Amino acid sequence: MARASRIPRCLVGHCVCTCPLTRRSLLAGSTGVVTTAAVARFEPAAAGQSRSETFTGTFTGVGTPDWHYLPVEVPRGVREIEVSYAYEKTDTGLGFSANVIDIGIFDPSGHDLGDASGFRGWSGGARDRFRISRRRATPGYLAGPITPGTWHVVLGPFAVVPPGVDYEVTVTLHFGRQPKRFRPKPAPRRVKGSGPGWYRGDCHLHTVHSDGRHTQRSLLALAREAGLDFIGSTEHNTSSAQLTWGRHVPDDFLVIPGEEVTTRAGHWLALGLPAGTWIDWRFRPQDDELAMFTERVRGVGGLAVTAHPFSPGPGSTWGFDPTYADMDLVEIWNGPWTLDDQTAVAAWHAMLVAGRYVPVMGNSDSHHEGQTVGLPQTVVRAASLSTNAVVRGLRGGHAWIAESSAVDLELEATLGGRTATCGEALGAGPTDLVDVRLAVSGAPGCIAQVIGPVAPLAGALTDAAGAAEVTVQVPAGPAPFVRAEVRRTDGQPELNPLAGVPGLAMVALTNPVFLGARPGTGR
Repeated sequence: MARASRIPRCLVGHCVCTCPLTRRSLLAGSTGVVTTAAVARFEPAAAGQSRSETFTGTFTGVGTPDWHYLPVEVPRGVREIEVSYAYEKTDTGLGFSANVIDIGIFDPSGHDLGDASGFRGWSGGARDRFRISRRRATPGYLAGPITPGTWHVVLGPFAVVPPGVDYEVTVTLHFGRQPKRFRPKPAPRRVKGSGPGWYRGDCHLHTVHSDGRHTQRSLLALAREAGLDFIGSTEHNTSSAQLTWGRHVPDDFLVIPGEEVTTRAGHWLALGLPAGTWIDWRFRPQDDELAMFTERVRGVGGLAVTAHPFSPGPGSTWGFDPTYADMDLVEIWNGPWTLDDQTAVAAWHAMLVAGRYVPVMGNSDSHHEGQTVGLPQTVVRAASLSTNAVVRGLRGGHAWIAESSAVDLELEATLGGRTATCGEALGAGPTDLVDVRLAVSGAPGCIAQVIGPVAPLAGALTDAAGAAEVTVQVPAGPAPFVRAEVRRTDGQPELNPLAGVPGLAMVALTNPVFLGARPGTGR
């Protein structure tokens, strides 16, 4: 983008704002920092006319706020709001940019933390303009009435380094009669006629409604090709896609509404939301607000899932409680297997040994065709192919992860007439000897292992057809849980930590089976 023009300006606090409009001083929270905000005021105009005002300024990189709000006074008679902006981000050469400015908007209903009634959209840094009317909105934004009053364009400066980054934001109001209202069409929450079974899904996906290049229709086609039964819709910080999936999804496929809550200190997935539900992301660990929002998700029947906790990107690494307190699951495998996934598995296993259990899942986090949908995918046991049943299965840990739909797996522990599988507890006593069986298919060139708290307990190489069966007797006292891994042995492992792990690539991974009692989640 072109750098905003540099014109005479006043420097106040950590943001420089210049605008030929009325100015007022505001106290920025409890930080004691005084900033200047320009208010864009528009006079009413005749139908068919448009009026524009422009904000310009600089984020200096010294004490830069996470969020900066530009107030816009919208009069009556507006049929559409159009916002465009420009700034110049910096390519670091490390796979991410610095001096990024995200953007979104709130209407007069409010823009305080958690103010879902005022939220009207977010595109982050994915696009440089958007439009909102009563009937239509740019993907990522919510169509609806253009209510008179004070709207707020929100800027999210991210990774800003001195001397800073200039910005220019232009707000254009188009006057005229508002069109007919938008009619949402969310996806059905249940596939009719479905019953108990193991269902495959990918619950971390992006379309043009945030920073993805998939359309909703093209994403569904790729999910079908990957052999999936369901997907989760998890756009960054917006609920807009949830309202239109019903226009695209076939009758025999499930789309679970959700959101990727993209905070500045880690990302998490809100899964299983009622369509149209929005979860705020404007907080950090020191704000002590995470529990409030994860409880809000659970309160509407959803799940809170830590996403890619060891991802090395700025803002992507999990900066909240490392034991995943307040979370229901952790996404332990994100996209092609890399070192951050291996680190996540090791940390999770250490928690299991310490008696803390958080169920795991895997997702592709696909944004475009170069990132394979369904690599990996989570296979969940559910009472039906429905949002509620899949959420219950995931919450219970009745799931395992595979690199593709070609891979199948069974892990079970048996004692007498009792059998337990992923996420279940067998109820064995400390002196009992439990029969454990792992069966794998569709995984040629792999080693399949039953893993206990300290080390692998048994294993076998898959045959030419990709099948293997492992059986072992396990004493329940010293081994309170078992889990399974399938790793590839063919080919040389990558040694570049960003391209692969210095070890064997994962092909499948299960939640544990508890031989005695299932430990508490600690939440």
